[in-house]
Amino acid sequence: MTLDMNDERFVTLGQLVAFTAASHGLNFMGRTRKEKYTWVEKLLRRFFYFTLRKRDRSIVRTYVMKMTGYGDAQVTRLIRKMKQTRHVTPSSREACSSFPTTYTAEDVALLVGTDNAHGRLAGQATKEIFRREFEVFHDPAFVRLKNISVAHLYRLRGRRQYRSHARTFAKTNPTAVPIGERRKPFPDGKPGYLRVDSVHQGDRDKEKGVYHVNLVDEVTQWEIVGCVEGISEHFLAPLLEMLLEQFPFKMTGFHSDNGSEYINRVVARLLNKLSIEQTKSRPRRSNDQALVEGKNGSVVRKHMGYVHIPGEHAPKINAFYQDHFNAYLNFHRPSGYATTTIDPKGKEKKIYNLYEPPYEHFKKLPNAKTFLRDGVTFDALDTVAYAMSDNACAILMQEAKYRLFKSFRD
Repeated sequence: MTLDMNDERFVTLGQLVAFTAASHGLNFMGRTRKEKYTWVEKLLRRFFYFTLRKRDRSIVRTYVMKMTGYGDAQVTRLIRKMKQTRHVTPSSREACSSFPTTYTAEDVALLVGTDNAHGRLAGQATKEIFRREFEVFHDPAFVRLKNISVAHLYRLRGRRQYRSHARTFAKTNPTAVPIGERRKPFPDGKPGYLRVDSVHQGDRDKEKGVYHVNLVDEVTQWEIVGCVEGISEHFLAPLLEMLLEQFPFKMTGFHSDNGSEYINRVVARLLNKLSIEQTKSRPRRSNDQALVEGKNGSVVRKHMGYVHIPGEHAPKINAFYQDHFNAYLNFHRPSGYATTTIDPKGKEKKIYNLYEPPYEHFKKLPNAKTFLRDGVTFDALDTVAYAMSDNACAILMQEAKYRLFKSFRD
């Protein structure tokens, strides 16, 4: 819709707001650039734009964009020109001669209407519609568009006027799951921030193998491993609740990848009941799960291998983890702890010069007793930690593992 730019009866901001709201769905265009520039200058003077508050300036800007069809960036340029020169006039470049315009704003509006009606067909199909509108249905408005090239049709679709008013259609995107926050946890040197991942023991003849569930504390590297025959909520939720109870300190965070085995309402309810914050990995941040991924290889794969283990053996594996393996990992197997240094060029470098069992590292944390769960004491943990030597515990664990793997063949 064109306008004569005569709106001098509008003298208050309330009138501008009311008109903008009442004209929702209508589009206005000035006849020429000079006419629109002159109208903008008069409007800014009438409302003393540069003395208005920020909120009131926004009302005037919205009205200008509505009436001229200009975008936010163009209106900003015109207002800047008014402030600098006290006038809104075309620049020397805008005023210079240019190539004649073949397709007008009315033609672009016809293209918008056609695309909105047909759901934006291919360029050749849209061109055929223009031809039929003129030659078959005798609509003179399509006299120029009937001969448009397909390439130029796509150029018109790139114009700001088209993009502002055309309905665009995109491919169906995956539904965002509002469970867990996409961010990296920040434990600040405190235990209780878990990194969680699953390790699949392979398929054979379309038969799924067992799934190992690995939970690693980011600060102490306290590690608890479990095993289930399936990764569904039915198997995973009870196992997670049991594994979380085995940590000696209070749980604060639960960070996993975006797999549906952890990002679901069952796990979310469990963590919410335990007052544990759930976060998930960020896109294009492959290091978010580096700690637990490393433990998957150096601990789970090292001891359980890569050979297919049928799901029916999951209860036996889980019993081995709870009776032997987890105690060995946390009380007798040294883990490496990095010291971060920064070279003169500002590059960070991690040096692993400290190796000790997670329990020993936990005890050395400042105010370590304050992180213990209710009913857990260091005296009780010491009884487990020093009941046998590291080698003796490792030998018992290896013997139990041998009996476990032997049972798979029986």
